[in-house]
Amino acid sequence: MTDGPLPRGSGVVDIVDGAVAIAGRPILRGIDLSVPAGQFVALMGANGSGKSTLVRAMTGLLPLVAGTASLFGTHLARFDQWQRVGFVPQRPTAASGVPTSVWEVVASGRLTRRRLLRPLLRADREAIRDALDVVGLTDRAQDGVSTLSGGQQQRVLIARALAGEPELFFLDEPTAGVDLTSQLALTDALRTLSDRGATVVLVAHELGPLAPLVDRAVVMRDGRVAYDGPPISPADVHTHGLGEHAAYPVGDGHGHHHPQDGRRDHAPHVASPLDEQGPRP
Repeated sequence: MTDGPLPRGSGVVDIVDGAVAIAGRPILRGIDLSVPAGQFVALMGANGSGKSTLVRAMTGLLPLVAGTASLFGTHLARFDQWQRVGFVPQRPTAASGVPTSVWEVVASGRLTRRRLLRPLLRADREAIRDALDVVGLTDRAQDGVSTLSGGQQQRVLIARALAGEPELFFLDEPTAGVDLTSQLALTDALRTLSDRGATVVLVAHELGPLAPLVDRAVVMRDGRVAYDGPPISPADVHTHGLGEHAAYPVGDGHGHHHPQDGRRDHAPHVASPLDEQGPRP
């Protein structure tokens, strides 16, 4: 739905009874999710479970066909404060084939905070330097992005988002395909963001060294929320009836299993496929 009453939650991100369909095929159904300020949430699940689609719905890149969604208490259809939101996609390269330096890529993250073509101000340069420092790439600022490893390029994308000084971060599998050294560097960067009070929504198939940062796990299965609660250990998987084919964060405690049987499908038919879109400005 493009408008309607605000979701009932009180989080930075709120979705109530949300549904997404593409080419008439339901992808997400009956999603209820509220993320409070400062929380570090991991969206987990097997490939095709709907976790990346849920992030795209949260950021308005895919419209809901049922239910309501809001960011910072404003309905997505009316939300225009995109400088408060940082998005880090899963990409094979931060340069996308264009010769550019690490500094230039990170500086582009300031576009949400300043007018187009306006020279960088002192505050802009300080934010860029801080972002590079957080991800540990200060000494590579003038290097070409194409000369970096995949893990370093992913850190550049995090720095680009960080340079805009957002309050809410969405990250789509930032550790996928990178070595352990890069995973540890990414973990340090995300720990700094979390310590600064940022709200983080992380899509992950596996958490690895990120696991200690996670406050809450939301496990997707077949387009629905199968589990929402504290991180759980693999030993708890069968206890909660989650099945064997999803990845789970490691931790103690027991959250809330959301049974999927008996819930009606809220996704109506969509006449044509949705066009692919890039991240919102």
